[in-house]
Amino acid sequence: MDTFASLMHGFSVALEPSKLLFALVGVFLGTAVGVLPGIGPALTVALLLPVTFKLDPAGSMIMFAGIYYGGMYGGSTTAILINAPGESASLATALEGSKMAKAGRGGPALATAAIGSFVAGTIATLGLAFLAPWLVDIAVKFGPWDYFGLMILAFVTVSATFGDSPLRGLTSLAIGVTLGLVGIDKLTGQARLTFGVPELLDGVEVTTLAVGLFAVGEALYVASKRFRDPEEIVPIKGSLWMTKEDWKRSWAPWLRGTAFGFPIGALPAGGAEVPTFLSYSTERKLCKYPGEFGNGAIEGVAGPEAANNASAAGTLVPLLTLGLPTSATAAIMLAGFQQYGLNPGPLLFAERPDLVWGLIASLFIANAMLVIINLPLIGLWVRLLAIPQPWLYAGILVFAAMGTLAVKASVVELSMLFVFGFLGFLMRRYDYPVAPMVVGLILGPMAEAQLRRALQISLGDPMILLENPGSAILLGLAFIGLIAPFVMSGLNRFKASED
Repeated sequence: MDTFASLMHGFSVALEPSKLLFALVGVFLGTAVGVLPGIGPALTVALLLPVTFKLDPAGSMIMFAGIYYGGMYGGSTTAILINAPGESASLATALEGSKMAKAGRGGPALATAAIGSFVAGTIATLGLAFLAPWLVDIAVKFGPWDYFGLMILAFVTVSATFGDSPLRGLTSLAIGVTLGLVGIDKLTGQARLTFGVPELLDGVEVTTLAVGLFAVGEALYVASKRFRDPEEIVPIKGSLWMTKEDWKRSWAPWLRGTAFGFPIGALPAGGAEVPTFLSYSTERKLCKYPGEFGNGAIEGVAGPEAANNASAAGTLVPLLTLGLPTSATAAIMLAGFQQYGLNPGPLLFAERPDLVWGLIASLFIANAMLVIINLPLIGLWVRLLAIPQPWLYAGILVFAAMGTLAVKASVVELSMLFVFGFLGFLMRRYDYPVAPMVVGLILGPMAEAQLRRALQISLGDPMILLENPGSAILLGLAFIGLIAPFVMSGLNRFKASED
């Protein structure tokens, strides 16, 4: 009952006209920057920090949260329409969403993304309000060995799911993990794989790799097929809205995606990438129409988008209760709290309940604003596909370059963008999945840090990974997931030889 009363107090704060204006500005800015490849909510919040220094703290934090939610949704728009994810968390959405758009079903793909984001965001925000204490207890009990087991399971799941060959998926993953090693070793301070290039000391930017592989790689691949095997994009076919069958196939993935996104987003070292790819893998296995996956299955859009937005609310659990940011945007929001002299944590709930509960209540309002704003715009977004292909993909290359330079203004960074783009083109040409490479870059450094921490605690004994039940179960599941595709392939060849 105390939580309910606090939430009602939060709504009284969030529904003030000035706070509603902050929320509206936030979701508009978030959606706009989410649509632009390479420019995400973290960069936008960082740019606005100096501007909001003298503004109302509660209003500023509400605007930052609106940018976070809007950015998570906006990244799905270009991911679906032109296979250029605005955010790394939209990578899984791009896999099926872009296929749906090319088949003339961009409208239903955008609709299931918008409605799924609303459903997941609402449920996850309720979880943030009512379940935060229990989830924090679980997160605190997780040891580094458990996080390492979770990362390995994510590696195997992603590698085995994408593409027709698990070996090609593992190869792509290995390249991504290797790229994750570039930069300064946080334990020894030594430079690794930088080859004397100072710009590489900070490591490879996730946005540079993601935009290069997906946006630039896609543009080069489409250009290479323009005269030999032109790909026809159908701008609009049938209704812009979801059919009864689409609703039937979307509601369960929305709920499952929420179940993945919220708890994993609430875990330190969680983030949105892990649950979105786990959701995609799950929907691929559970789908009643497995032949559609890889060709535009609506479940592959509904589940990851729900997981994406649910993880945004989950990320705020450790931020508000422990002061622990688990994503780039959460880290910038932490800096925003600190610029007002506020320290997120249990004491903040007692010292500034109006700010904390006003922020939580504003998430419900921002969620509703997003779906109200974006559903009517589906027709406008779909018209992007009517733009002539040369103009469209030239624009993608320009925005990709602008987004990369906005993150890090460097000739080396721009060169890396087009090197990764050419690599993405080659991988498409020879049927290697590109998503595992991005996952390897994102999760590789996390897995390395957790493994080192576990080994430091155990004084170098690797058996600690198997002696702890949580990590042992996760590693066991990862081993089964790794060998299962090869065993099934061997059995299929054996049966074929007998026949």
